Amino acid sequence: MTTPPESTKISVGQRLRTHAETHWPQAGDLEFRYRGAFVYVQAHLPDGTLQPLIRLRYAGSARHWGCGLYLASSDRYENQILPSGFPSGSPEEALDCACRLYLDNPS
Repeated sequence: MTTPPESTKISVGQRLRTHAETHWPQAGDLEFRYRGAFVYVQAHLPDGTLQPLIRLRYAGSARHWGCGLYLASSDRYENQILPSGFPSGSPEEALDCACRLYLDNPS
């Protein structure tokens, strides 16, 4: 697997922070961990909770990433098909999936 270049790591972090500030302010601050081809994203919620959200898999493009959604029931990341119907997409699309699951208020 290809490891994303430093510029791509910085870019994806900036993109996701900007997207979260606009669309998911309840996510608080986002934290990123990098391991090989993967970027792990978790939210520091306002109540102090640390919520794992997604694992992005770099496949050579800064625009399209594979997405693994964190599943609390198994405490692991599982690859997902995004709402677009594809197994890869933008980091923002992956973040939206996780935030709808963990942060959306159904009321």
